[in-house]
Amino acid sequence: MKVNFAVTTACILGILYFSQSVMQPIVTALVLSLALAPLIRAMGRMGLSRVHATFAALGVVIVAFVGAMAVLGANVMALSSDLPQYSAEIRAKTKRLEKMVQHPLARLAPTLMESVPAGPLPEAGPRPMPVEIRERTSTRDAIAKTIGVVSGPLGEAFLVLVLLIFILLDRENLRDRVLRLVGQRDVSRTIQGLEDAAEGVSRFFFTQLVLNLTFGVVIGLALWLIGIPHAALWGSVCAALRFVPYIGALIAGAAIALFAAAVDPGWTLAAYAMVLFLLLELVVAHVVEPRVYGHSVGMSPLAVIVSALFWGAIWGPLGLLLSTPLTLCIVVAGRYIKSLEPISILFAEAPHANAAQRFHHRVLSGEADAIIDDARAFLRKATLARYCDKVLLPGMALASSDLLSSQVDHFRATVAMVADTLAAGQAKGRGRGRRISLLNENIGAHLRHRREERLGRWQGPLDVPARSVILSAALPGMREEFVSELLVLVFREAGLDARSYVIKPDAEEDDPGAEQLISTMFVSYPVDSNLDTWAAAVAELRSALPDIPLATVRPREDVEVEHSRVAAQVDLVLQSFEEALAFVAPRHPG
Repeated sequence: MKVNFAVTTACILGILYFSQSVMQPIVTALVLSLALAPLIRAMGRMGLSRVHATFAALGVVIVAFVGAMAVLGANVMALSSDLPQYSAEIRAKTKRLEKMVQHPLARLAPTLMESVPAGPLPEAGPRPMPVEIRERTSTRDAIAKTIGVVSGPLGEAFLVLVLLIFILLDRENLRDRVLRLVGQRDVSRTIQGLEDAAEGVSRFFFTQLVLNLTFGVVIGLALWLIGIPHAALWGSVCAALRFVPYIGALIAGAAIALFAAAVDPGWTLAAYAMVLFLLLELVVAHVVEPRVYGHSVGMSPLAVIVSALFWGAIWGPLGLLLSTPLTLCIVVAGRYIKSLEPISILFAEAPHANAAQRFHHRVLSGEADAIIDDARAFLRKATLARYCDKVLLPGMALASSDLLSSQVDHFRATVAMVADTLAAGQAKGRGRGRRISLLNENIGAHLRHRREERLGRWQGPLDVPARSVILSAALPGMREEFVSELLVLVFREAGLDARSYVIKPDAEEDDPGAEQLISTMFVSYPVDSNLDTWAAAVAELRSALPDIPLATVRPREDVEVEHSRVAAQVDLVLQSFEEALAFVAPRHPG
């Protein structure tokens, strides 16, 4: 299997590299067709037919491109007329830099020569005369070279334009052919993949166009404010070069610095220009682009860099320009094509792991701080009940299934720190819980004892209104007590008076009038091993508090327990903490 994969990969890379002249125009036209699709749809909504909308969209793009080139050419011509006075300043500064570099080297050379022992000098002989061979170029050869230089890029651009027109006009026919090749069974997945790829590439090009144009306008205004001539030209150059990933920004910055050095006799203007460019580039690259491209590209920053290196090595400058949209198409295809799934996992903005799986990975690694940061981000948008249902309990179930014996204490300490932080956030604001190395008790007991330290033996005052307390009871045990304490935290976050209780058959405790204070009682859902003990304990609770509604929350991972026996013992079986919160909230409107 691995040999077949390696051979297939080598064949694909060979085809991409050795068929550049054929593949580059076709791929460029396909990518441009995806980029123009939104504009064509917008033209179609204006009442134009598909053919008319296609040519209208192409006309708008061509006119905009020609107009931009005309403005850029006019600025270049204006700059060329001023180049003689700028070139003199560049030569003067170059000589000064040479002197600055050569002066210490000139002093260093005699010192080095003195340290070398003297030896016999080589005999002087006649020096050979350099011979230079010059080839005479005829007028016809010069014209042919000029035509070749011009016709090459123009011919390729014309070929791409022709392919683009045919692809846009025959788009539906091409999609039907692709679907026919895939087969009838995967039609829905293929259609969804094509739509996602088209939407992703269109969104990327539109976002990149808006962002680069905005950057060009801002840098042009900034350069104009500090007094650099032809600021509009350099803003346009920056906007155009930023379409080339990473390298374009470096080239634009170097060109601006060189021109600023040619304009000003000193170095002040060049320093101002470089500082302005670097500040804007850093803000855009590290603040704006991660937020904007994170939603428009769907690829991680590392994936963008790797794709630029790969396609640049395979197809040169054109591959560098097309690297992000091409890789984006492959990443989207990996969601629907099994063989491309590894690329999608490695290069996608977010790996194919939900919040519970990330909790599972991090809790096994002991990354409590990362889990707490994720929990805080989750709780800013959702409730603690949803966090327990979607992240904490499923993640703990995943971790427990492949937990090694050597990881048990580490696992308990990490989970205890996370739960302790959640409890501390309710008591003292959003503070990070104290770090816990090892526990001498289970996590549920630890949380209950922390609450008793703050609120007293009864976890709160007893002079409260009748039927205002929610009691969460559990049999002694790590799992049961932890789930019970989580339920108390969920209720307390909602502003309800919730307290916990451990059912101990032989314990004798003072009765603070529980039957008058308790409104609802929850009991932890049992596991198969202690179902009989749980049933007996629930029967005792029934006899002690006959008028109190008794409910239980069934975690989704507990599927091995006989549900009918559990349901017969309680009044209500709820499926999640969110359901439990919705059940008790109307009963406690205050």
